[in-house]
This record gives sequence, C-alpha cells and structure tokens, in this order.
Amino acid sequence: MLPAMLEAGDILVSTRQRMLYFAEGNGAAIRYPVAVGKPGKQWFGTRLIDGKHIRPAWAPPAEVKRANPAIPDFIPGGAPNNPMGAAALTIYPGEYAIHGTSAAMRASIGSFASFGCIRMLDEDILDLYPRVRVGAQVHVVA
Repeated sequence: MLPAMLEAGDILVSTRQRMLYFAEGNGAAIRYPVAVGKPGKQWFGTRLIDGKHIRPAWAPPAEVKRANPAIPDFIPGGAPNNPMGAAALTIYPGEYAIHGTSAAMRASIGSFASFGCIRMLDEDILDLYPRVRVGAQVHVVA
C-alpha cells in the first residue's frame, strides 16, 4: 500500500529502495527500479513535474561539469552518449529530472549513481511518460 498522501498520478521515489512508484489510485501503483543520487547529492521533499520531453538534448549543470570536465558542454537529443535517454520529466524547482539512460549507464539502475536526478531504464521512462501529467507531484523520501 502507498502512503495515504498520494493521489492518482503522483510519483513517489524511495531512495532507500531505489524504486519509483506511480500512483494509480486506490492504493495501487506501478513500480519501476531507478538509480538515485549518490551520497551527498540526494534531495528529499515534494516538487512538481514542469515539463515532458522526448529525446531531450542535455547540457551538464555546473556541478556535473566540475566533477567531469571532459563531458561536452552540450549533447544533442538522441545521441548515444546523452545521459537523458529516451525521455525526461523535468522537476521544478531545480535542475533535476526523471529520465531514461544511455546504454552505457544501464547498469547503474538500482544504485546510488546520479547527481540528484532519478534515472530509469529507457523502456521504463517510455512506459511512465504518457501516464504523467505536467503539474504532477513528485515525492522523494528516504
């Protein structure tokens, strides 16, 4: 059973479980394995989905660029090295998203691997994407 605070269409991310739950209503949810923030890069609380993007381009935030200076300043959507993968649901406020993953990063699913984004398998983000509406709440808990 999901927490009572969730309404149909809400998303709950359990950092400890490394799982994302999409609330369908009546306590039912679809469950997906995810990668979450590395220690020190995690965030918790409630935010909103503010955008939906298929094959998004990506520019690394300053913190990611400092940690990995060799990363290009811009990676076009659909490029094999694009860490956003097949789709992204952007989260307000901040520079975070729930997104797919590149082929090279698939093994990170189920781990503490990101700079704060919630990383999913491409097939899972493509399943979740049409279910989520802009304005949906995202609850990230320990």
